[in-house]
Amino acid sequence: MSKWWLAWLVCLVCVMQLAALPLNAADAVKANERLPLHSLETKSFITNLMNKMTLEEKLGQMNLLSIGFDITGPVISQGVDTKIKAGLVGGVFNTYTPGAVRKLQQIAVNQSRLKIPLMFGYDVIHGHRTIFPIPLGLSCSWDPDLIERTATAAAAEASADGINWTFSPMVDISRDPRWGRVSEGAGEDPYLGSCIAQAMVRGYQGKTYDHADRVLSCVKHYALYGAAEAGRDYNTVDMSAVRMFNEYLPPYKAGVDAGAATVMTSFNEVNGVPATGNKWLITDILRKQWGFAGLVVTDYTAVTEMISHGVGDGRRVTEMSLNAGIDMDMVSELFIKHGVELVKSGKVSLAQIDAACYRILETKHRLGLFDDPFRYLSEERSNEQMMSADKLNLARESAARSIVLLKNSKEILPLGAKKRIAFIGPLVKDKRNLIGSWSGAGDWQKAKSIWETLETKFGSKEFSYAKGCNLVDDVALTAKLNRDGGLLVSDEKPPEMLIADAVQTAMQSDVVVAVLGEPCSMSGEAASRSMIGLLDNQVKLLNALKQTGKPLVLVLMNGRPLTLSREDEHMDAILETWYGGTMAGAAIVDVLFGDVNPSGKLTMSFPYNTGQIPIYYNGKNTGRPFDDKEKYRSKYLDVPNSPLYPFGYGLSYTTFAYGKLSLSNSTMKQNETLDITTTVTNTGKYAGIETVQMYVRDLVGSISRPVKELKGFRRVALNPGETKTVSFSLTRDDLRFFNSDLQYKAEAGDFDILIGPNSRDLATAKFTLLE
Repeated sequence: MSKWWLAWLVCLVCVMQLAALPLNAADAVKANERLPLHSLETKSFITNLMNKMTLEEKLGQMNLLSIGFDITGPVISQGVDTKIKAGLVGGVFNTYTPGAVRKLQQIAVNQSRLKIPLMFGYDVIHGHRTIFPIPLGLSCSWDPDLIERTATAAAAEASADGINWTFSPMVDISRDPRWGRVSEGAGEDPYLGSCIAQAMVRGYQGKTYDHADRVLSCVKHYALYGAAEAGRDYNTVDMSAVRMFNEYLPPYKAGVDAGAATVMTSFNEVNGVPATGNKWLITDILRKQWGFAGLVVTDYTAVTEMISHGVGDGRRVTEMSLNAGIDMDMVSELFIKHGVELVKSGKVSLAQIDAACYRILETKHRLGLFDDPFRYLSEERSNEQMMSADKLNLARESAARSIVLLKNSKEILPLGAKKRIAFIGPLVKDKRNLIGSWSGAGDWQKAKSIWETLETKFGSKEFSYAKGCNLVDDVALTAKLNRDGGLLVSDEKPPEMLIADAVQTAMQSDVVVAVLGEPCSMSGEAASRSMIGLLDNQVKLLNALKQTGKPLVLVLMNGRPLTLSREDEHMDAILETWYGGTMAGAAIVDVLFGDVNPSGKLTMSFPYNTGQIPIYYNGKNTGRPFDDKEKYRSKYLDVPNSPLYPFGYGLSYTTFAYGKLSLSNSTMKQNETLDITTTVTNTGKYAGIETVQMYVRDLVGSISRPVKELKGFRRVALNPGETKTVSFSLTRDDLRFFNSDLQYKAEAGDFDILIGPNSRDLATAKFTLLE
């Protein structure tokens, strides 16, 4: 037989085997063109493997267990080794290092019947060993390229530690800073959030897994998790379809469009049905409308938690989850417990199980695990990658670019090294809190504190120090935080003596730098706050320092927007540094002393007080818009409607002036492009970077529209006296929205173009979109 006929016969057999796949699995293979195309031989391999699998083993592939170094939920998996041998585990998370991963993988490929390799996942949220700023901080760089580089670096370290799947990025839009998990997201805006979601997916996954230096990304938490009522984690979510599609779903879709390999469901309900059992959400929207053919995994014990939601017992919630389109059950193990019975009774089809199993095996094949189950395990590569010099430099750069200058009266910053400077506060010498929550395998003891950096850069005798106060004084709160790993230790001195020492130190200085904020255990998952200001003991310290009459700089470390109206009134300068990661101390010193000019811009609004929450820049106008001179208007009696610091806000050590805003035309046809230009001039004495922001307002629509929506931004580097022209292009696609019938279209009418340094201080031009 000729080689040509042999090749034709192989292809024919492969096509026949593909046709034998369950309909939804075969559809899934071809539906998502964003996934790398596999050869027919690859599809044949997976199909042949599935033909050998029992129903129990197929369900076993859908079982994701937790064992190892971290506990990230209320349940720990038991008997994992035995279940792996029995073929009842498809993946493991919270296990890393080549030695630990190798041990479990050897059980799977040497002692299970079909020798199917495991996937290994981990919460690599903002770095693995080298920790970068928390995602909220990183988003304030407004630099997707920088963010992509941090994700690539994290993937290089994680993959060298045996991990091939990260549960990141978190792309949940949130407008409520009481919610602790705002620290893990990109803020309140769907456009910027979508840009960052795509950057992180690209960074984690790259274009190929051929070199075992990239990992699967996981877009989460699908969907609407950031809209929890009262900012309380895991709480109810309820919103209109119009808001859902226009304001909350875009970043998830953007991640899918960027090629995300996996998606994680959220804990909350959507339209009254928990997301993990919501077929409309997972099958109709994610798979059918968006064309996602990757793997869908639940969050930690989310299937079990549907029982507490009140939608059924264990058997019923398993049925709901499987029929909704879930592929992997994280920790609950209910698919193993009830899956066989549900298939035999006809409540769940075998085709549904086959489709899920196929997607899991296909994902493992994409990672190359069938060719080499140990390809992510290399002690040599691990030693080369972990906390390498290039990653530490990137960590320092990204931390500095994430810092936002909120106030700088009389240009007190940057500091002059010749001044007598007192550094006061419990976070001056602290390392633990620098790396923030969800810091994965990061070692806080390897972080670079502010004080260490000062000593290294300037010498140990150049500055004075006083602790000033404990990070937390409240005994009950300290106990609660320490129960969950807070590592808070109160000073032996009473609070009054700590403040007295700080005042004495301040009096002997020219400038005081107070470094205060939240312990990192007060942000992240299960860390909601009802009041989001500085703690009372820290406020007492600031009041005492203010009374010295010395210029006072407040450096903040925190995982959410804070209420800072009192601080804004009394501080001379305020620097928001978030939790900057391993090199945070060095980055903060770089900014304080002017080696780096701060260029960060806020991605969440800072409210005056908690009564304004939820607060966000792209709200709607109402029928009675704000007018301070009239009574019957939508407003507060005691504070402005606007936030203290708006979305997009951030100062620089230099100043920028915007020129005239120009449009290429006053009208735009549906198939045309509108060009928008302005100029920006550096009018100060320092080189700096300005983020020019473009917003659009749809003045009349078939439904009410936001007062403004971000549609573009440009980061522009300018030397003193330099002027650059900044250009944007606008198309019909930028003007589309979901109407009341959920049709995605642009409507003819009048629009405003608004350009400026933040969402408040904007120049306006008008144009008309024609029919």
